[in-house]
Amino acid sequence: MNKIGRLNHIYKADLSHRAVSVYIYLFDRANKDGECWPSIPTIAKELKLSESTVRRALKDLRKEGFIITEQRYRKHGGKSSLLYKLKMQ
Repeated sequence: MNKIGRLNHIYKADLSHRAVSVYIYLFDRANKDGECWPSIPTIAKELKLSESTVRRALKDLRKEGFIITEQRYRKHGGKSSLLYKLKMQ
């Protein structure tokens, strides 16, 4: 039986291990629409990575088209966490 995993596209991509780890983390937390919004400090803490490493991973994922990010704002205009939209292939 030739079974293709739901994350096969990410495993086959030419991405760093940090980018793969962050994508899997986001995938695990995404809703049915492929969206989630954890903060960079939360991702870093849970993956045991530095915040700068998480930022580099997110940059790699955006550059390769695996995620789209949108800044979210609080009711009074302050910045909130990013909204991540995953390319689910």
